[in-house]
Amino acid sequence: MKQAGAESALLVSIDFGDADYRESLEELRLLAKTAGVRTLATIEARRSRPDAALFAGSGKVQEIAEVVERMEIPLVIFNHDLTPAQMRNLTARLNVRVIDRTMLILDIFAQRAQSHEGKVQVELAQLKYLSSRLVGMNTDMGQQKFAVGARGPGETQLELDRRKLDRRVHLLKERLEKLRAQRDVQRRSRNRANVFSVSIVGYTNAGKSTLFNRLTKANTYVANQLFATLDTTSRRMFAEGKGEIVVSDTVGFIRHLPHGLVAAFRSTLEETIQADLLLHVIDASNPGRDDQISEVNKVLAEIDAGGIRQILVYNKVDLADMQPGFERDEYGRIARIFLSAKSGAGLDGLRLALSEARDDKIAAAQIEN
Repeated sequence: MKQAGAESALLVSIDFGDADYRESLEELRLLAKTAGVRTLATIEARRSRPDAALFAGSGKVQEIAEVVERMEIPLVIFNHDLTPAQMRNLTARLNVRVIDRTMLILDIFAQRAQSHEGKVQVELAQLKYLSSRLVGMNTDMGQQKFAVGARGPGETQLELDRRKLDRRVHLLKERLEKLRAQRDVQRRSRNRANVFSVSIVGYTNAGKSTLFNRLTKANTYVANQLFATLDTTSRRMFAEGKGEIVVSDTVGFIRHLPHGLVAAFRSTLEETIQADLLLHVIDASNPGRDDQISEVNKVLAEIDAGGIRQILVYNKVDLADMQPGFERDEYGRIARIFLSAKSGAGLDGLRLALSEARDDKIAAAQIEN
């Protein structure tokens, strides 16, 4: 895998009047850092709508070109999705590599995928995205490196003609179907054993993996960066006197997550779809936490997991000046938990919630039978 530690870039972000513009720009900086990119400069602008040819408009692109030339910056990253035509025009005008937000996210996913299934999903998402950008390209395809480090399909893959590319996509889809079938067999086995399943979901960098490690005594990779976890990891834990619970840690969500990426990772996210309970982890210290909750719920609805019972887990209470504890809803069920996954404060409330939720499932099954 080629590392991008020495890569430098200029970030471009256009404000179209969206309420979450500032948060989106800050996320772009974090995404770049996560990908191993050093941000040398950031250029912003305000527009009512994107320019059809250059997205940012000719005047702003001229300004970008001058900064790129003066600072000898080899890469420009747009905080938006660019059309194939816009990407070609910008690359020609700036004479450096130009990528958009989706390509940056896909590149990070290519770095982070560890399991065979995760790697297949990443390559599939990359090839689908790139296929629309190969149409009508008469330039040297060797210059069309994918994202910051040319990870994933790479230059050789990009030189394939449309037929070969489609054949590769078809092969990857077949491989994913086989992996999905294996996952279904494992899930049915758990269901027959009446195992209670829990999925940890939430915005990226909310502390899901830290909580997962606390609950299951696992050693999942944890870092203060976006998409530290990519592959779904499942571990078993035991609730005292209640039996076995399977807990799954999933990829973090993010605003403006590319639709194609959600689709490509659907089989990984099926652990979430099939769960008995979702632990929706929230960074209590983040001032934009309500918007992040909405973004997560939006993706959950997109993967048909919107109807699964949730418990809101407000993490990092030590940074938010909140007290550990929990609150019940009008039905007497624990609905909100306040804790610190890092210190363990408030974790007893979460364990109690899991035990009660498992009891609810057993009681419901007995009524049905």
